[in-house]
Amino acid sequence: MNDVLEITRDNWNLFLASLLDEMNIFVPVNNGYSTEYKLFTSDLENVVYNRPIPVTPLKQFFLPVKENVVINKEIHNKKLIIGIPSCDLAGLDLLDEIYLDERFVDSAYKDNRDHTILIGTDCHDIRENCHCTSYGIEPYPESNADATLAAIDGKMIFTVKSDKGSALFDRCRKSFPVEKPGEAMLKQVQQKRKETKDKLAAQNQHLPDYAATGDLIKRSGEDIWIRHSSTCVSCGACATICPTCTCFLLIDRPDFEKVRQVDACQYPGFERIAAGEDPLRKKHVRFRNRYMCKYVWKPETFKSIACTGCGRCIDCCIGNISKNKIFLEMAANS
Repeated sequence: MNDVLEITRDNWNLFLASLLDEMNIFVPVNNGYSTEYKLFTSDLENVVYNRPIPVTPLKQFFLPVKENVVINKEIHNKKLIIGIPSCDLAGLDLLDEIYLDERFVDSAYKDNRDHTILIGTDCHDIRENCHCTSYGIEPYPESNADATLAAIDGKMIFTVKSDKGSALFDRCRKSFPVEKPGEAMLKQVQQKRKETKDKLAAQNQHLPDYAATGDLIKRSGEDIWIRHSSTCVSCGACATICPTCTCFLLIDRPDFEKVRQVDACQYPGFERIAAGEDPLRKKHVRFRNRYMCKYVWKPETFKSIACTGCGRCIDCCIGNISKNKIFLEMAANS
């Protein structure tokens, strides 16, 4: 497919406004401190494209923090999500592998996926802890998006990737002028991509890749985990904000109500069983367990990687713990 289209930003906003009666539209908005998804309205200001990582990971649209998976089907309203970075889209590989496994398809997750159109974004800048390219992911979407965008000089450059994306832009053509971008504009898109990749390469030049990180973790001793977990407060933010962590509780309530609620391996008592036994009782063991899961056990079980290099777990850590610094230390001492 990969049809490349150009539309002015003003006409794009008018097109989005024309869709408001039939779907919820989420766009990335600069709130002064960070970027976050907000519901689009016809007069919404501060919409920003091509910024890296909104605070909320994409997974929360498909695996909400709390969701009634039996009764409340109104949560599956049609959605259009715009401005999704490549790291979040790559995270869907693992989520789809788990929740759309043909042996047992999770119907709530599938409904959320089926009712959503995804428009990814090229990242034209990086944050301090971005490291997607270290794990083989480009800073521009290559998979799982229905279309991708790059906003340059008041123009929106879209690449259509799926039937969903094609249907959306067929509608756009009926009411607004949509053109083919010129060669100069396409060169600008490619130049922006190269600049972002160069920044990431310079920032993370010594960071080990995904497979090497798994080997380092397997060979690591206990001391490094005790030391680096000393400031961890077991808040679970690193797991709940991660685009690929999927642990949850299923809570039974009256009237056959079943609520799926996010859980996190960093919470005390996460693995507590009968008679109070808890294999992860010690904080440094829980701490190491998360990295074993992401870099060792998940690759042994699934085809998809379990860390996409978004850096959110570092950004949100109350204890100021950086997994990248841990891995750099391991690499230096290996």
